[in-house]
Amino acid sequence: MFELREYQETNANKLCEIIKELRIAYFSAECRTGKTLTALRVCEVLRKTKVLFLTKKKAIGSIESDYKMAGFSFDITIINYESLHKIEKKGWDMVICDEAHTIAGFPKPSKRTKIIKEILQACKCDYLMLSGTPNAESMSMLYHQFYVSPFSPFIEKSFYKFANKYVDVKIKKIGGMDVRDYTRANEEMIRDVTSEYFLSFTQKQAGFNTNVIENVLTVPMKPVTKELIKRLKKDKVIEGNEHVLLADTGAKLMSKVHQLSGGTVKFEDGASKIIDDSKGQFIKEYFKGKQIAIFYIFKEELNILKSVYGDELTTDLNEFNETDKSFAVQTQSGKEGINLSKAESLVMFNIAFSSSTYFQAKERMSVKDRTENKMFWIFSDTGFEQKVYDVVMKKSDFTLKYFNQWLK
Repeated sequence: MFELREYQETNANKLCEIIKELRIAYFSAECRTGKTLTALRVCEVLRKTKVLFLTKKKAIGSIESDYKMAGFSFDITIINYESLHKIEKKGWDMVICDEAHTIAGFPKPSKRTKIIKEILQACKCDYLMLSGTPNAESMSMLYHQFYVSPFSPFIEKSFYKFANKYVDVKIKKIGGMDVRDYTRANEEMIRDVTSEYFLSFTQKQAGFNTNVIENVLTVPMKPVTKELIKRLKKDKVIEGNEHVLLADTGAKLMSKVHQLSGGTVKFEDGASKIIDDSKGQFIKEYFKGKQIAIFYIFKEELNILKSVYGDELTTDLNEFNETDKSFAVQTQSGKEGINLSKAESLVMFNIAFSSSTYFQAKERMSVKDRTENKMFWIFSDTGFEQKVYDVVMKKSDFTLKYFNQWLK
């Protein structure tokens, strides 16, 4: 049997004790501290025979690799959330919910949340949640993560009944409409109910001494890119021979500037186009001879990279780990659950507006025995991405308010 790190073994044993008593455990551990192997070890210690491991599609390969490497004896099905409807609802004796915060939406449960509830209700089996950010936006996020299990500590049968007891519901206006805001949860009350289910673990506790060195590189964009941004700011619309570029609201203008800063654009009819491949050409030349992992935001940005790199680039994580090819992944799907420690550097083709995405992406290379990670931000010379960066690194999301400041 493959030997886990001492702290992984210790955490697995602690989680087993929680599950034995409560039938549910929540392992809230920071990135790269070995959540997957710890969770699999829990199943081994508890002598589970048929385990269902729910995760994101991009993470399936690395979880399969961990399972095979460690030589665990139980049967396991690893499946992405989008394929939940394809599996049997009965027969499992353990369900592991990776990145469990993805089922935390409220006030109504998502389709995937409902299916997970059906599975756990049918099996009445043990349930282990994994996440580094269980309730990043609000403690209200915890309700549906526990609600799926018949052993939930919340006796309330719906989020609305939960909110009546645990949330200070406010009314806020969105688009001129009155909408109920359920984010102001009573944190102390919720912790009183849920704290015994949680085991938290940090990189510092694991002995990590990793320093992420961030570098900002500015790329001169083609005149056409700057001209399009300038015209959109002024006229809010550009009519071409085949397509219309419309930015008649602040949100649309912000989105179009975001796209154009990477060299691409999506038109009003849904078609998209590469306008400027300057960033792709710059990345290929600057990182020549190095195996890197590149995060992109928009679909056409991937097409820029494919056209520049050709066969030297892959979007398959296994191929990346087994060859010397560089790897491209969409920021939203790649920010969680994948290990990119093989990359010499992380390269960010564009920047997301979410501060949590910024911090999660930073951790993709972190492993215990690696003391220094290099991360490169590739910004256009429009100044837009720099403004976004200045906001998100201070743990704030980039909103229309900040965009209007940049416009001025």
